[in-house]
Amino acid sequence: MEISSLALFEGISADELREMTALGCLRTADFEKGAVLFRTGDRTEEFGVLLSGEVHVESGDLWGNRIILHSIPAGHAFAETYALCGVSMMADVTAVQPCRVLLIRLAALLGPENEACAWYPRLLRNLTLLFARKNLAWSGRVFCLSAKGIRSRVMMYLSAQAAQAGSTEFSIPFDRQQLADYLNVERSALSKELGRMRKEGILTFRKNHFRLHRTPGL
Repeated sequence: MEISSLALFEGISADELREMTALGCLRTADFEKGAVLFRTGDRTEEFGVLLSGEVHVESGDLWGNRIILHSIPAGHAFAETYALCGVSMMADVTAVQPCRVLLIRLAALLGPENEACAWYPRLLRNLTLLFARKNLAWSGRVFCLSAKGIRSRVMMYLSAQAAQAGSTEFSIPFDRQQLADYLNVERSALSKELGRMRKEGILTFRKNHFRLHRTPGL
């Protein structure tokens, strides 16, 4: 994905992007699968926009238990709230496949010395939209976790994925363990519930590809 095609830079010209880069506010970095881009407790002046690959925002405890809070696909941002507010990270950001990231020094980019730049108001508008979309994405997980029971959480999540795909047939960004982590349920219990739902004709699936056949009473 080209930097100029990112929603964050909509309405901003190539010359203006070069100006931001010259200010030392933009840089790209490559990460291997399994690399931790940000760790819990880190403070960062930069946030990332994924140009290729995929990263997970994860939370863990002292006993090694992991919960996937969010999956970040190409074109989407992460750690922007921490970069803007200057607070310590409350989660890890981990590459689940090789990825390239655009890292942005947000406070420097939004500094008063840049307010007179022609691109400044457009960047502010785009950042506002970015924060609003991220809020919607996080709300989706809250809705899933507010559902009672594994089946309700599964159907809440899969219904949202179907709506996003515009189809009852779609692929999700998680393997079975990752989906269990995201829904905060045991993998074995999740697999059993999916098996029952398939037997009842509610859905079919192969690995991370799903087809919904009807809407059950939850």
